[in-house]
Amino acid sequence: MKSSIKYIFTFFLLLLTQSHNNMAVAYTEKQKYRVVHSEEGFEIRFYPASILATVYSDAKTYRELAYPGFRKLAGYIFGSNESDTKISMTSPVHMEFSKSESSMSFVMPSSFSEENLPRPIDPAVKIEKTEDVYMATISFGGYASDKKIRDYSDKLRTLLDKKGISWYGNFRYLGYNPPFQVFGRKNEIIVPVKWSERISQ
Repeated sequence: MKSSIKYIFTFFLLLLTQSHNNMAVAYTEKQKYRVVHSEEGFEIRFYPASILATVYSDAKTYRELAYPGFRKLAGYIFGSNESDTKISMTSPVHMEFSKSESSMSFVMPSSFSEENLPRPIDPAVKIEKTEDVYMATISFGGYASDKKIRDYSDKLRTLLDKKGISWYGNFRYLGYNPPFQVFGRKNEIIVPVKWSERISQ
């Protein structure tokens, strides 16, 4: 575990170096969403369509997926693409786990479209566009772990079932902070829900 954290720490340091060298980006762009409904312990958000760079894996845990997934995606945004373009890091990083397949994704900056986003050289990096979607979200602090991801996924599932809100698909982990940030850490679990904004009116 210590070696995995060390490798991820190194890559985040490289990302910070890229950020300082790229004066065109003065902040880390956050994925856009709109809160449409709030409950005690969770909220419902609308996420507009976005473009993701994704790697898929047979990893079953956060620890197994974190380093190899990050390494491939970091390579892509550092310039391992058809035009040697440096792409700014955004927040959060998406991680999704299932019994059959797991994935890690970086959200592409809003300045890129499907037409002008450079293609990755590594065939393991897939460029995909998501659809508009409503997501239920629960937040937690500190450092993420497999246990925390399971516990908060279970907690969100229980809250949604109690409120009669239909969810579908896999629960996904969102990580917002580099590993060397000790205070003010932000993590989230999200899952797609069947929602109409008329429900909250």
